[in-house]
Amino acid sequence: MTVLRRIVAGLMNLLRELGDQNAYARHLRANGRQHSGAEWRRFADERFRAKYQRPKCC
Repeated sequence: MTVLRRIVAGLMNLLRELGDQNAYARHLRANGRQHSGAEWRRFADERFRAKYQRPKCC
């Protein structure tokens, strides 16, 4: 049973990372802010802006 719990926990952690939830939690801690809809939008806007403003190679 312990092995199954570790697998599920690892899978959930992977999904949180892929869904930007871990990055958002780090953002909240780094900026000392509380979770809110407005804060999530600010975080997502900054992230997408940085991602799509970088020049593409090739």
